[in-house]
Amino acid sequence: MANENGKILTVEQELKMRKPIEDYVGKIQKEIDGLREEGTDKVVALQSDIDGIKRDRGISKEEKAAEIAKCQTQLKKAKEIEAKNQGDISKLIADAEDYLGTHYDKDYYQVVKASCKQEKVVINDNYQKRLAELEREHKAASAKLSDSKEIKDEKYVYKNRVFDAKMQRDKELQQAKDRRHAAYTYKYHLLDLLRMSKFTFVEKQAQKWENYKYTFNRRAFFLQNGLYIAIILIFVALCIITPMVKNTPLLTYNNVLNICQQASPRIFLALGVAGLILLTGTDLSIGRMVGMGMTTATIIMHQGVNTGAVFGHVFDFTGMPVPVRVVFALFMCIVMCTFFTAIAGFFTAKFKMHPFISTMANMLVIFGLVTYATKGVSFGAIDSSIPGMIIPKINGFPTIILWAVAAVIIVWFIWNKTPFGKNLYAVGGNPEAAAVSGISVFRVTVGAFIMAGILYGFGSWLECARMVGSGSAAYGQGWEMDAIAACVVGGVSFTGGIGKISGVVVGVFIFTALTYSLTILGIDTNLQFVFSGIIILVAVMLDCLKYVQKK
Repeated sequence: MANENGKILTVEQELKMRKPIEDYVGKIQKEIDGLREEGTDKVVALQSDIDGIKRDRGISKEEKAAEIAKCQTQLKKAKEIEAKNQGDISKLIADAEDYLGTHYDKDYYQVVKASCKQEKVVINDNYQKRLAELEREHKAASAKLSDSKEIKDEKYVYKNRVFDAKMQRDKELQQAKDRRHAAYTYKYHLLDLLRMSKFTFVEKQAQKWENYKYTFNRRAFFLQNGLYIAIILIFVALCIITPMVKNTPLLTYNNVLNICQQASPRIFLALGVAGLILLTGTDLSIGRMVGMGMTTATIIMHQGVNTGAVFGHVFDFTGMPVPVRVVFALFMCIVMCTFFTAIAGFFTAKFKMHPFISTMANMLVIFGLVTYATKGVSFGAIDSSIPGMIIPKINGFPTIILWAVAAVIIVWFIWNKTPFGKNLYAVGGNPEAAAVSGISVFRVTVGAFIMAGILYGFGSWLECARMVGSGSAAYGQGWEMDAIAACVVGGVSFTGGIGKISGVVVGVFIFTALTYSLTILGIDTNLQFVFSGIIILVAVMLDCLKYVQKK
């Protein structure tokens, strides 16, 4: 764009302004490069050569040792030169940094920034003038027409011209944005060469913030975070309304701990089903798994002889030491949950059955078996000493939260740092491509179901300890919806291969906090389901929009 009123720089003017900086720093850079040539550069090259020799399978051990020894001798000499020149290099770098600190921002970047800002104003003004001009031309052309088809064609042409004008404006605005960004990052390019890619913490954060601003897109931001913003606003409104209606504050330390305590077992369930959603699947049997696990754990850890029977037999585990009963209860919860999830995983992987069907079958079988076996009765409380062993409160802090933290860390490690986790994302993203690349889709699918079963077992065992027993077949009804909804709200996509552990945790806390808040406010439970349903609908809608946008 031409220079207008001396405020907007041309490309040539901008380069001319930058030349003194380039010349000064470039001269210093040449001196540094000369000092590094026989020192640092040679050290890096020789270390690379040594690594290459170690990996080379075409030479014998004796030849490797001889070559490495030769490189080590040269390396020692290069390091001595590097150490000798380090002081001079540091002084030259400091000189260049001082010059950049004094001149770059004041003499170059701020001028370019102001130029780009003014350029954007001119671009927008020209766009508005162009729109007005197109509208006048359209009205003049339409006034001369009488045929409806010709009028329709003229409207179509007008819309295309408006669209072209908008695209041209967007292109010019992006060019101005690119120029400002390039002017900002050029300083770090110079520092990168001077320091060999070493930046301070503050400089790294400044670059991250600049890159965020540069790539920021308002539509994408609200598409990604709109639901979270809406929920936060709802929660803020509840925090304001609750003291007025109930004369009690909502956002207190004890309430926060209660929310975390309630969310902890649910995190296990959400982490389990998240792996299945990552594979474009789901699990409708979670609630019944919780009921089965709760019943199993309560029977084993029951206070005294069980009051209810299983298939007509009354179990008595009081002869076993309490710690053994605790471990045995956890073992049985995991075994039983994993057994059923493995069956669902096998049918899903082997016969390409949709997880909706295989897990729905599981849900019916589990509920039928547990209800028939126990006649639907609740088994009462567990031994009163057990909760203090598993999830003691330390100065009022519920340690059940630490179990959830440990689960999050372990599952995050599995997802992000193991071959299984990488294969999980690959199969979820494109199972056909994963199979072609040598990944066993069957093993990954069954493995995801087995991992889910282990997490369900842990979650139901912890819930039993938190509720001090009261296990029954009906317990956990509807929990599958909460777990699935938490994953969806947390960004685990039903399209497969997309999701983060942090999103799952956020989703669980959002639903738990919302339910807890509405309960304190006295909102009817049935209306709470309405709120949850709306949140799920909006979350899935946003997920589908993101998917369509990528397509």
